[in-house]
Order: sequence, then C-alpha cells, then structure tokens
Amino acid sequence: MWYLSVFVHRQFIGSEGTIQRAVQISLIKHKVSGPMKSTDQLKTDRTIALVGLMGAGKSAIGRRLGIHLGLPFIDADVEIENNAGKTISHIFELEGEKAFRKCERRIIRRLLQRPVHVLATGGGAFVDRETRRLIRKKALSIWLRADLETLLQRVLRRSDRPLLMEGDPRQILANLINERDPIYALADIVIDSVDSPHEETIDKVVNGIISYDRLRGLTDGSRVDVKESQG
Repeated sequence: MWYLSVFVHRQFIGSEGTIQRAVQISLIKHKVSGPMKSTDQLKTDRTIALVGLMGAGKSAIGRRLGIHLGLPFIDADVEIENNAGKTISHIFELEGEKAFRKCERRIIRRLLQRPVHVLATGGGAFVDRETRRLIRKKALSIWLRADLETLLQRVLRRSDRPLLMEGDPRQILANLINERDPIYALADIVIDSVDSPHEETIDKVVNGIISYDRLRGLTDGSRVDVKESQG
C-alpha cells in the first residue's frame, strides 16, 4: 500500500535562476491500492522532459515511459554523441565542459522543435540557464529525484561519467546534490526515483502528469511533488 502525495507550490525565481521562496498552496493525499491505469486520462501536447542527476534513471524510465504512452523516446546524450561523432567523455576531455554545454543547448533546442516525445536530458542540462529556459517553455519538465545512496549505487555500474573522474564519486555526487537540487526543484513535476520496479515509477510519473494538469489552474507556476510512503 502506498500514498500519492501531491504538493502544489508557487515558485518565486530570482534573477540567477535560484528559488527565493516556495509557498505550499495545498496538499492532496490519495490512498492507492495498486497501479493506477490512467493512461487514457493523459493528454499532453508538450514533450515530456526528464531532468535530474546522473543515475536518477532518466534514460531507463524515459524509454519505458515512451512505450507506455505510445510516444517516441529520445536520449539527448545519444543525440549529442551522434552529432559530434565522439563520446561525451571525449568532448569533456578535448573541448571542456563549456563547449559541451553549448553543444548540448543547441541539440536540445533542436529536439524540442520535434513532435511530442519523451526526452531524457543530461544531468547538467537543466542547470544551464538557457537550456532550462528552453525546456520550461517548450516541455513539461519532470525531476526524477534520488538520494545519494541510490545515485551512488547506480552510477558505479558505469565508467563513462566525466564528472566522476575527478575525485571521490561519493563526495562529488554529494556536492552536485547540494548545488543542483534547488535548480532541479524548478521542474513542473517531482518524482522520487527509488529502487522499485520501473513500472511503479512510470505509474507515479503518469499520475503526476494527470495531477499537474488538474491542479495547475489553481495558481500560476504550480508544481506537483509526488512522494511514496508506506501505509
């Protein structure tokens, strides 16, 4: 048994893209006895953009979410590598992060012009002010939020994470969480990404989108926060 908790917030954004204040407007709690088969209620005219740190599950969830919704899935990192003809690790090594972010911004701008799809973005994409502006304007942004231990367990399965090659992965991830979480919190919807079956996370995403569509009329700049708790 789990509970779907929906928080609607009004966001106040400073000139530097940081949250100055977040006021909780309302709290709705629904008791759920199992997966909610509500795809037929979901009608989106915007691309669904998944944001969050490396290891949050953006590609794995995004691929399955696309199948679930009958939408194409696009991985922005794959598109960047195909366009550049080299891996992201090599772009970081040869050209630096600034050049990579510029390339990433250009590719995501182009992808957001395509018909509606599910888009997995890189961990730093939403942190970039201009890329974030594009996503917030053209897509429905969903932050897959995960704690440090979950992220660490997942990222250590791969060796192609450029930002983790500069020191202790745990400390680097902890620093990234502190730096980036307040920015990821600007996403339209927040989903806790835990070590549960992918189908459960997809159900939470779908119901988060439905809740967002129902509740966003309450206030400008609303945000839906979906958490899972035992009951």
